[in-house]
Amino acid sequence: MRVLVLVSPGQGSQAPGFLTPWLDLPGAADRLGAWSEAAGIDLIHYGTQAGEEEIRDTAVAQPLLVAGALLSAAALAGDDLTGRDAAASARAAGAVAGHSVGELAAAALAGVFSETDAVTLVRRRGLAMAEAASAAETGMSAVLGGDPGEVASVLEKHGLTAANNNGGGQVVAAGTAEQLAALAAEPPEKARVVPLKVAGAFHTAHMAPAVAAMSEAAARVTPADAAVPFVSNADGQAVTSGEEIMRRLVDQVAGPVRWDLCMETFGSMGATALIELCPGGTLTALARRALPGVKRVALKTPDNLAAARELIAEHAAGPTTAP
Repeated sequence: MRVLVLVSPGQGSQAPGFLTPWLDLPGAADRLGAWSEAAGIDLIHYGTQAGEEEIRDTAVAQPLLVAGALLSAAALAGDDLTGRDAAASARAAGAVAGHSVGELAAAALAGVFSETDAVTLVRRRGLAMAEAASAAETGMSAVLGGDPGEVASVLEKHGLTAANNNGGGQVVAAGTAEQLAALAAEPPEKARVVPLKVAGAFHTAHMAPAVAAMSEAAARVTPADAAVPFVSNADGQAVTSGEEIMRRLVDQVAGPVRWDLCMETFGSMGATALIELCPGGTLTALARRALPGVKRVALKTPDNLAAARELIAEHAAGPTTAP
């Protein structure tokens, strides 16, 4: 059995100008322009001309990342993006998933709601989370290595939350600037602490005010059941109910990301290939250790499309399995 997984990266993956090469594809500018109008943000400007500090802003980074994922997914179906349906790229997949904000793109690929709904929802999500983050000086740091039990104990000691468990010995701690400084000064034994370029303590109780805003925005969208299993950050479960996926998208704003459990699910499904949408690289790197033997392609630029299309053709031609 061959099982392809399509994944969308999360906040922190963005880099200045990462959308520039994608705009060379016919129809890309029109697509981004329509999404920009719907979401009330100039995605072309931020994806091509804005600097690192501008795109670090949560209200900018989140819609930019979802747009990048959906644009590259549409490009998998052909170099001319005019009229392309990004969800068509998921039809050969055994599952879709997204890391943190990437879940909005994954839900659109699964057919839970439209691409326009995705960019509109994520814009509201980003604004609400940015507002929540402004209430106090908070942030996130990656803890790399160390004994898992000791890492958990040290985070608890400093009052920090394990906001992301990414597998492979990588846990992301979130909390106040003071708490993160204490962690950096007293890290777990044999662990390295790396501050992340994010503007808040996402996926923690600090984001509680943003949950209500996300819930209100989600209530305006009527979800469909997923055409492809959606592997949830909450617990790694494969979900197909549209209403349940929407509930999880709302709760995820203040809940931890269990990407380690998502990868376990990919493994239990018998995943043989993984394609990470633009701006790819982070999730394929995590999969290298957690899913050995699984073919991986990261869509960084359109130059990576040919390799990804080959994987899709392989998996579309043969039998697949899904939970």
